[in-house]
Amino acid sequence: MELYYRKEGTGPVVVIVHGLYGSSDNWLNMGKRLAEKHTVYIIDQRNHGRSPFAPTHSFDDMKNDLAEFFDKHGIDRATLLGHSMGGKTAMWFAADYPEKVEKLVIADIAPKNYLEMNESSQYHLHRNILMAMQEVDFSRIKSRTEVGDQLSEKIDDQRIRKFLLKNIKRDKKTHQYKWLLNVEVLYEYLDEIVGGVNRQWFEDRIPIRNYPVIFIRGQKSNYILPEDETLIKEVYPDSSIVDIAGAGHWLHAEKPKEFMNAVLRCC
Repeated sequence: MELYYRKEGTGPVVVIVHGLYGSSDNWLNMGKRLAEKHTVYIIDQRNHGRSPFAPTHSFDDMKNDLAEFFDKHGIDRATLLGHSMGGKTAMWFAADYPEKVEKLVIADIAPKNYLEMNESSQYHLHRNILMAMQEVDFSRIKSRTEVGDQLSEKIDDQRIRKFLLKNIKRDKKTHQYKWLLNVEVLYEYLDEIVGGVNRQWFEDRIPIRNYPVIFIRGQKSNYILPEDETLIKEVYPDSSIVDIAGAGHWLHAEKPKEFMNAVLRCC
């Protein structure tokens, strides 16, 4: 699959891989700062942003998309910065292509099966989000505000609603608004998105010491809990964890300066 991307700068290569509901647009400021000393590629993953929609959305799909991207752009070796779903894509790619990885910088996700959590888990959160998105009838929508009003009936968190609204575009032909996300396919593959790339997937590779691994965690997020540190060390014994005070899961949007400083220290 030919992924949409943005490229800036010169020097050692950094590839940024966004998370669920994200896109390259969310990482422009980070990309520009890193581009002062690096060649930076920011991709849109399949079924997101300006990249093609596809009928499947597995981590094997995303890993293969990334491998194809490296080949197409002649990237021999790169530091991978991945957030959430993009962090799992990066970990899974690195497991199969360690020779192509300079360093892994993983933002607020662990190699963990999040389906095993209780009803407050990420699965139920994202299921509710994707169901609410599917219920938006764009044939009746005249403004982004109306979309936000509809989402507010099912999604209480205003920060999440604002983030989702960045994924709306007006079609030039029909003049209707639409999602820049393949919502139906993401919903269909939600079990894998939430549960995949867990410790069992790495069973025949543990311990992984081929490249440095840094996890950046939002201290207000529940994606990397204290008990997950043992799991992370089992998979990546030499890894380190950097905390961002006051940040939740979307730490790059909530605490952009602090997150950027953490990434710059890693890269």
